[in-house]
Amino acid sequence: MLANNIYQLNVDGKEILLIGTAHVSKQSAEQVKEMIEQERPDSVCIELDEGRYKSITEQNKWENTDIVQVIKEKRAILLLVNLILSTYQKRMANQFDIQPGQEMIQGIESAKKAGANIVLVDRDIQTTFKRIWRGVSFWGKVKLFFSIILSIFDDEEITEEELEKMKTEDMLTSALNELSSNFPDLKKYLVDERDQHLAQKIKEAPGKKIIAVLGAAHIPGIKEEIFKEHDLKKLTEIPRKPKSSKLIGWMIPLAIILMILSTFSVDTSKGIDQIISWILWNGSLSAIGTIIVGGHILSILTAFLVAPITSLNPLLAAGWFAGFTESFIRKPRVKDFENLTEDISTIKGFWKNRVTKILLVVILANLGSVIGTWIGGINIIRSFIQNVL
Repeated sequence: MLANNIYQLNVDGKEILLIGTAHVSKQSAEQVKEMIEQERPDSVCIELDEGRYKSITEQNKWENTDIVQVIKEKRAILLLVNLILSTYQKRMANQFDIQPGQEMIQGIESAKKAGANIVLVDRDIQTTFKRIWRGVSFWGKVKLFFSIILSIFDDEEITEEELEKMKTEDMLTSALNELSSNFPDLKKYLVDERDQHLAQKIKEAPGKKIIAVLGAAHIPGIKEEIFKEHDLKKLTEIPRKPKSSKLIGWMIPLAIILMILSTFSVDTSKGIDQIISWILWNGSLSAIGTIIVGGHILSILTAFLVAPITSLNPLLAAGWFAGFTESFIRKPRVKDFENLTEDISTIKGFWKNRVTKILLVVILANLGSVIGTWIGGINIIRSFIQNVL
C-alpha cells in the first residue's frame, strides 16, 4: 500500500516511483530513507542540478566563490537571488530544527548505501533564472528584483499546518509564490518547463526500477509529461536576444552622439549644456545607487565617472566598474562567506556583509545608470528639437 504522496508509474518497461516531498520536512526525509531501503532501486533521481548538489556536498561552497569572476560573467543578480532563496529555505529549516533539503541529502546517502545510481534530474537553476530574466520587461525585472529583496525581511513564522501544505509546492516555487499574481509567466519557467526536464531525465535514468525524490508541486506535471518526449537541449538553452535589439542598443547611443554634435554645430553653448546634462544624470544616478547600498567613496566616484561613458557602449556597464572597485577596496573576507546565509536574513547583515554589498553595488549602479540614460537622453532630444529642428 503506497502512501498518498507516492505514485507508481510504468514507463517504457521501467517501474518508476515518484515521492512527493516538502523540502523542509523531517517526515519526508524519513519516508525517502524507508522507500529506498525497501525497494532497492537501480537509480535514485534527485531534484537537484550539479550546482545545488555541490552546495549540499561541499561545505565550503561560498568560500570558493570568486566575486570578481561573478561580476565579469554578469552573474551578480543571479548569485544574489540564489542567496536569498537559500536563506528563505534555511529560515524555515531553523524554525523547525531541521536541515535544509534534508530529504535530498537523505536520498543521496540512502542511494549510496543501496548501491544505486544517483541521477541529478533538475535543470540548472542559473538556466531557470536566465530564462525568467529574458521573459520579463526591464521594469518587470526591477519589480521582481525588489520584490525578492523585500521578501527576505519578512520574519513571519510558518505554522506546522502551512509546512505540511508545502508538500504541494516546490521549494523554488514557494519562495516566489507571493509574486505569481504579479508575474504569471513565472510558473512557465519555475514549474512547467522543469516538469518536462525532470520527466525526461527520470525516464532516461538507468535501470528497471527508479525512485525519484521530488518537490510535490512537480508530481502532477511529471505524471503527465513523463509519457511524452521532450527536447532537453531546447529546455536548457538561453534564448538569444533578437538581432534587432542589439542593433537598437548601438543605434540609440549613436543617435544621442549625433544629436549632440548637431546641436554643437548650431549653438556651442547648447551643445555643452547637453553634454553636462548627460554626464550629470548618468553619473549622479549611478553614484546615488552606489551610495544607497553604502559603497566605498571610490566606488561612488567610479560609478559617477564611468556611467556617462558606459551608457554609450552596450557592451559595458557602470556597475561592473563600481563593483570591481568595491571588491578591490573591500575584498570579502572568509568570514563574510561563512556568515553569508546568516547575514542576508537581516537588514543589518545584508548591508554589512561585503559579498552582498559588492553585488548590490553592481546592481544599483547599473540601475541608476539606466535611469540616468533615459532622463539624460530625453533632455538631449528635447534640446535637439528646440535648437536644431
